[in-house]
Amino acid sequence: MTVPKIAVIDYGGGNVGSLIAALERRGAAFTLTEDPRDVDRAQAAILPGDGAFGATIDAIRERKLDGAIDRAIAAGRPFLGICVGMQVLFDSSDEYGGALGLGILPGEVRRFTGAPRVPHMGWNDLVIERTHPFVDGIASGAWAYFLHSYRVTGADSVVASCEYGERFAAIVARDNVMATQFHPEKSRSTGARLLDNFLRIAAA
Repeated sequence: MTVPKIAVIDYGGGNVGSLIAALERRGAAFTLTEDPRDVDRAQAAILPGDGAFGATIDAIRERKLDGAIDRAIAAGRPFLGICVGMQVLFDSSDEYGGALGLGILPGEVRRFTGAPRVPHMGWNDLVIERTHPFVDGIASGAWAYFLHSYRVTGADSVVASCEYGERFAAIVARDNVMATQFHPEKSRSTGARLLDNFLRIAAA
């Protein structure tokens, strides 16, 4: 199997330590970078997330990484978004007064309205809604670790959902774009399988 070169996109706001450690354990060839040219050269890309939607998208645009993300996805290269890195792939969010996203996937990011408490923090089980190579080997009932106050609504790309007072998108995928609302790098065996699947897709 060819080892893919992966760009882990560093926009200055994501907590990437756990993700980097998880990739290193898998022997993945990757570069942590804020340079759009590195994203252009990579075989695949990961956009990690930790923080607010508006601050994240502003930082991405300030570094001109939005264009690199668009180019990578348009070229058919595997792309993984994590947590806020998933949310910014959608059209917009109402967090802190609202912000426009990258508009790569249709849908809106809205604050939980039916949740017992916010944020949704901790372990919850997944319901697999449809097949995709990204979720090979993942069954309904698998556990994942979440930390978020907002969720995607109106998405047509849901692969797995989760119940927290209301059903929401936990994993989305369309063509070469894959994303998780939860943190796979903190989700033990479930997250390990998803990262392995992504690396396999990237190497294909």
